[in-house]
Parts: sequence; C-alpha cells; structure tokens
Amino acid sequence: MQETIPYYPYSEYLKTKYGEKVYKLPVNLPVTCPNRRNGRGCAFCAESGTGFEAMESSVPVKEQLLTAKARIAKRYHAYKYIAYFQNYTNTYLPLEDFRQYLLEAAETEDIVEIAVSTRPDCIAPGYLDVLDGIRSTYGISITLELGLQTVNYHTLLAVSRGHTLAEFLDAVQMIRPYGFDLCTHVILNLPGDHLTDAVETAKILSALRVNIVKVHSLYIAKNTRLCEEYENGTIALCSKEEYFRRVIAFLEYLSPDIAVERLFSRIPEKDSVFCNWGASWWKLRDELLDIMTREGLRQGSRFDYLGGAALKEEVFIGR
Repeated sequence: MQETIPYYPYSEYLKTKYGEKVYKLPVNLPVTCPNRRNGRGCAFCAESGTGFEAMESSVPVKEQLLTAKARIAKRYHAYKYIAYFQNYTNTYLPLEDFRQYLLEAAETEDIVEIAVSTRPDCIAPGYLDVLDGIRSTYGISITLELGLQTVNYHTLLAVSRGHTLAEFLDAVQMIRPYGFDLCTHVILNLPGDHLTDAVETAKILSALRVNIVKVHSLYIAKNTRLCEEYENGTIALCSKEEYFRRVIAFLEYLSPDIAVERLFSRIPEKDSVFCNWGASWWKLRDELLDIMTREGLRQGSRFDYLGGAALKEEVFIGR
C-alpha cells in the first residue's frame, strides 16, 4: 500500500501489473439482465443501468473504444487501456455474440485487458472458455467483475437481487481454475444491512481471495422501486458518519492483498434523488482518508481470522 493512502488502491495494483498507468474505457452492449427479463430488476437499478459514461449501445465496440481512448489519451497521456464491458449483464448473451464483441475489443490497439461486468448467476463454463481463448490468442488479461452487493441474503432478497450468496460462491469456484482476476462489487449501506454485514462481507471476500473490490455507496436513482420506497418513507438510509464506520470496518477486516477500486458511487445529479448525502464523492473520500490517517486506521489491520486462527493461541504451541 502507498504510505499516503491507508488502503491498497486499484491504481497501484494496475501500475504494478502493467508498469504504468492504465485507464478503463467503458463499453456499452445491447444487453439486459435476467432480473429485468423476469420483473423490474433490482430495487436500486435504473432503466439505463449504470453506464452513465458510456456511449449508446448501438455504436460498434471498436468505435466506442477508439472514441473514449482519444479523449483519455489527450487528457492523461495514457498508452494502455482496459476495455470495460460495464453496463447490465454482459454474459447474458448468446455465446457467439459474446465472443464477437470481445474480439472487437481484443483487436483494438493498446487494449491490454478486458474486464467483463456480470452477475454471479450468469457465469458458465462456455463463457469462461471464450475468455480463456481470447487471452491465449491475444495475450491480454481478463478480469471478471461480479455484482454481489452484500453477503446478507435477507437483504439480497429484500432488494430483489435475483440471487443470494450461494450463486456468488458457485461463480467464484467456476472462475478460479481459469486464473482470471476477480473483482467484486459491494454496497455497504443497503437498507436492512448493518456494520456487522460490512465486516462479514470483507471476511468472505478475503477468504475467497478475490483480487479487487469495488465499494459503492448506495445511490437512489429515479424511477426505481427503491426511489418509491425512499419517497414514501418506508426505508431509512444510514447517516454519512455511519457509512464511514462501515467503510472503515470493511477495510480493516479486508485482506491487505485485495485492491480497492472505489469507496463511493458516482451518478449524474439529474438521475438520482439521493447520492452521497449531497456531497461530491471526492470530498467524501478525502474526509474518510483524513479520519483514517488521523486515527491510524488501515486496511487489513484486523485481518487475523483465517488459517485456523483459534489454533494460533499460545496454549497450543508445542502440543
């Protein structure tokens, strides 16, 4: 971890892996998700999904990548990029369509990695084989991003997630033999969750040895079921201070080897009725970092619970 940041930042993870800064280029495919096919989708998911920074899905993959690359290169003088299939469920496609979209990305100049965002219940060996073949043919890295959100299956049911913890565990077991990097998305302030859920989520991700975690603060998008419940006063959201407590506890119990991609959500103000307690994400991040630095709090400081922790007591030594 960098000395000035009390957790292992994703930017450092990428720099170690590639020897220089690498930037994500969002790709938006014409896909949906099984949860939407079978109902309204997750209680927090907007009709447009999460691809706020991406181009229209009708634009060819290569054109999306080249357009985003030109913008990023001009601003940051970047030379290596990740093609990030971001919005909705990107493995919820016919297998051959999935292959062709990925090939467009793999054949785009300066793409060193493909990251595919999907759901735990949309992982199957055929799709993993396609990813493995592209990695072998083009020599690029593969990352799978799974939306877990919380390990509390009661909360997952309440927000109509469409899966529980079991599907996530199954997906991780399928992915592991391929050696792909694994990123997990979590939300630490879902209605019904508490500090203990944040801690348990960190512990399970650490036990599974995921590579990256992306932490989201819950935002409430317009025209969602959660928006209705928020405006009707039937759900309560935790305070900013409580969210800080959860993030800090999550980080303390999280393995120091897991890179942290983000800690707060980002959404255009026009699309939400609540996000980040009315503050910008970077101000909240700076406030959190100030608290952690001032109080000497760091990622992994409580990572002492695996590997037969109870047998490490001194009373057992020598027996």
